[in-house]
Amino acid sequence: MPGLRAPELEAIWRQHSRRVLATLVRLLRDFELAEEALHDAFLAAAQHWPREGMPANPAAWLVSAGRFAAIDKLRRRSRLTGIAEDLLLRQAEAVEPEEDPMILEDDQLRLIFVCCHPALAPQSQVALTLREVCGLTTEQVARAFLTRTPAMAQRIVRAKASIKQQGLPYEVPGGPELAPRLDAVLRVIYLVFNEGYSASSGALLARAELSDEAIRLARLLQNLLPKAEVLGLLGLMLLHESRRTARVSVTGDIVLLEDQNRQMWRADLIAEGTSLVQQAFATGAVGPYAVQGAIAAVHAAAPSYGQTDWAEIAGLYDVLAQAAPSAVVQLNRAVASGMARGAAVGLGMIDAILERGELTQYHLAHAARADMLRRLGRLSDARAAYARALSLCQQEPEQRFLQQRIVELSN
Repeated sequence: MPGLRAPELEAIWRQHSRRVLATLVRLLRDFELAEEALHDAFLAAAQHWPREGMPANPAAWLVSAGRFAAIDKLRRRSRLTGIAEDLLLRQAEAVEPEEDPMILEDDQLRLIFVCCHPALAPQSQVALTLREVCGLTTEQVARAFLTRTPAMAQRIVRAKASIKQQGLPYEVPGGPELAPRLDAVLRVIYLVFNEGYSASSGALLARAELSDEAIRLARLLQNLLPKAEVLGLLGLMLLHESRRTARVSVTGDIVLLEDQNRQMWRADLIAEGTSLVQQAFATGAVGPYAVQGAIAAVHAAAPSYGQTDWAEIAGLYDVLAQAAPSAVVQLNRAVASGMARGAAVGLGMIDAILERGELTQYHLAHAARADMLRRLGRLSDARAAYARALSLCQQEPEQRFLQQRIVELSN
């Protein structure tokens, strides 16, 4: 592709950078060196591809270019400092990168399991995978954890250093070691999906490439370990993904579930997702992801919003609250109960959550409270709750929606 332009290189970066990084980490056994090599590889591509055309296998070309750049860098360091970085250099020189696309795919799965090694703290496992495997910025990872960016940056740096110092293996564990590591991996994949399905901040409601990436990784994991929760998570994500195009208007604004055109929902994803959830339940080892998948399946089965079986959804949230208790699950349970049993019930449950000091900085809690107040006709209180939600919201489409609600309630 002679004359390759910057937007085309950016598209290649979005498509290949995380796969290339994962392979470079395996080859070089060093996060920082692999990240430097990744950027060196893309700089080389920016220089060569406009003149020579894009290679048939861009990812393999980038891996090879990055590996050679890292080897050169290690040799220069050794000459300049007089310190032979023998181990890293031998590793980089000894292992030839493969061109098989499936090996490059598997490298990302290997890297997830490295990042989710039990030697790392659970939050560090998730943060490192979001940052390194999926390419979220440190700021985005910090927002996912509701924490400050500098603190998150330090956590990620410490996690990388721990992997290097302890010499943790770059491999998918086998046998009895695999199952205990699965929970963290599933949590990571779902966080990535959620960031793509409903971005935590910015101008876009969703980032489809992240959701696609999470689904791809879940499919890889399903092939490796078709356990109930893997099936449940993949089914849950596919059911949510089926509604993607209906969730956003042509102007990029939010379309609420009750206003969505259900003809736009993808029947193939609904069928596959529902089947996976049913398979998970058939194992008898149902966990939180399978239960959430069942909730999504109830929504998908409703011919219209008015025909949604809210009592069934509320009952499933009761089960979920026992299996995976959290303030956010309690909030969702409160909303479902409000829809099934009346807004006054939902409002009381949401107020109890907020009174306990939980979710006071979570904009969706205040938005849910505002909706219950609106349904009860308490418009002044609803406006105040929407304003509180707006003050905490960092996503532009959600901000526009909340502003519109405030305007509607002011007329």
